[in-house]
Amino acid sequence: METTQLGKTGVFVSAIGLGGMPMSLRDRPPESQSINVIHHALSLGVTFIDTADSYCQDESDKHHNERLIHKALQSYNGDVSHVIVATKGGLMRPGGNWTRNGNPQHLRETIRTSFEALGGNQPIDLWQYHAPDPNYTIEESLAPAREAVDAGLIRFVGVSNFSVAQIKQAREIVNIVSVQNQYNPWNRQPEFDGVLEYCENEGLTFLPWSPFGGSRRHTNLAEIPVIAQLAQEKGVSVYCIVLAWLRSKSPSILPIPGATKTSSIEDSVRAVNVKLTADEVQKIDQQTS
Repeated sequence: METTQLGKTGVFVSAIGLGGMPMSLRDRPPESQSINVIHHALSLGVTFIDTADSYCQDESDKHHNERLIHKALQSYNGDVSHVIVATKGGLMRPGGNWTRNGNPQHLRETIRTSFEALGGNQPIDLWQYHAPDPNYTIEESLAPAREAVDAGLIRFVGVSNFSVAQIKQAREIVNIVSVQNQYNPWNRQPEFDGVLEYCENEGLTFLPWSPFGGSRRHTNLAEIPVIAQLAQEKGVSVYCIVLAWLRSKSPSILPIPGATKTSSIEDSVRAVNVKLTADEVQKIDQQTS
């Protein structure tokens, strides 16, 4: 497996990660199936797993995905000491909806619970503030993360759904190693709002969420002529082409596609070996924009 550095930390992780979210939402698979997927990802060389306290069905189910990932790591018959688990805090799931909560006291509590859900015996590898809450300043909301770093509960800190200006504010409060924003062929805002360029220039890892464009796009990828044609020419899936497109955009990009089947993570890992020319990338840009 090809590797890439996480920010400027000196820690190297797999060039393709695993997103845990679909394993814990309403239509989630049986736990045994999800654990098998995580184990298979590890066997393929995946060493970066993305989760969040809010990857669950509702508030009564909070931290489900973190506990699931910890259980999978504990039961894996192999070395997991080099696996980095990245979690997030700052979103709530009342009634299955998504709402922001940047209240510092809430974030202190959820960091502690995430720490325990992930085992409670070593710092959270990477904790990310899930989305800025307009009811609180970034300084107020990131103070608990800085405190948790000082207390040994968090190793590295990242942000999610942040603008360049907000990232700069965050970096004045605590060291930031990663940014997780939406990015796919149909939502290319990071290319135009300066976030991707900023991450590349500053040595921050960029984690694109919703890499396949959400459930509707995900099921219709084969209907996009250029993607379907490139997949056929290169003998790979349409999903591999999209992941290769993302990776071609910047060396700072680390895709974290979700999976609920072993075949899905196998397919995602194949994207490491798929190379697109500048002309092929441009054709995808033109047909999806």
